[in-house]
Amino acid sequence: MQDNTGFSPQESLRLIDSMIKEARNKYSENGHLYLFWGWVILFCSAANFVLAYFNLYDKPYQVWWLTAAAGVYQFFYILKHKTNRATKSYTDLLYGYIWLTFGVLLIIAIIITSIKGNWDFLYPQILALYGMPVFLSGIILRFIPLKAGGIVCWLLAIVASLISAQYHLLLLVIAIIVAWLIPGYMLQAKYKKENK
Repeated sequence: MQDNTGFSPQESLRLIDSMIKEARNKYSENGHLYLFWGWVILFCSAANFVLAYFNLYDKPYQVWWLTAAAGVYQFFYILKHKTNRATKSYTDLLYGYIWLTFGVLLIIAIIITSIKGNWDFLYPQILALYGMPVFLSGIILRFIPLKAGGIVCWLLAIVASLISAQYHLLLLVIAIIVAWLIPGYMLQAKYKKENK
């Protein structure tokens, strides 16, 4: 039995399945932005911790201005890859909105913390926020290391609320390694293998 497209039900299912797999593979991404942001945040976290802990600079938080330059790079990276794509799938949109939501919530958390002037709880909030897009990205990409990375971020957020604020940046370093760098390198290897 065939429908008006000339496909049998089995052929239609195979076509749909191949389109889903193609979209997933196309968007399973090469891990570049995970690695890029992972290394930027790792550097900023570690530098901020070292500068503050050893009292090497009176404004160690200024190292985070590097993320503004990283944001400019990401904008042009996404713009370049967006123009190379003919179509944008629902998965692409959902993925983008998840990370946009994360960015907005991160900015709101920083603004609220600066207004209240209590910086001790900023990093537990950031760790909790990191978990959300990483975990959801793992669900979208069906990639267990990202799901696990999101869960680790949430657990580290709880740990951060129990320890001295001066060590929060070290927990952020751990979160970045587990949630962004390890999955990023795994995504990169998977992408290279699937696109040979």
